[in-house]
Amino acid sequence: MTCFRHHQQRPLRSRLRHWQQVRTWARLIREAEALWHVDVRALRRIGALELSQLLEEVPPEHRQRVNRWLHCYSTSTRFTPVATDPTSDFCQQ
Repeated sequence: MTCFRHHQQRPLRSRLRHWQQVRTWARLIREAEALWHVDVRALRRIGALELSQLLEEVPPEHRQRVNRWLHCYSTSTRFTPVATDPTSDFCQQ
């Protein structure tokens, strides 16, 4: 009974704020635990889809410059050189 009286003596806003904070922490913990069960293959598949879409969206005139940045970032993705201009310095590094 003492707990009940003490509970009723606290202002409603204080109880509501406390409830919201507790619920927020619990939801964050639940979401973090859900990440433990994420299928890595699904993440890789999503990453591959994103990468393929990005590669299609880069305009051909920007690909050489994008390749330079990809090289600086040590990524494994590169655009293939365009074989239309044999004097192009595209493949020179």
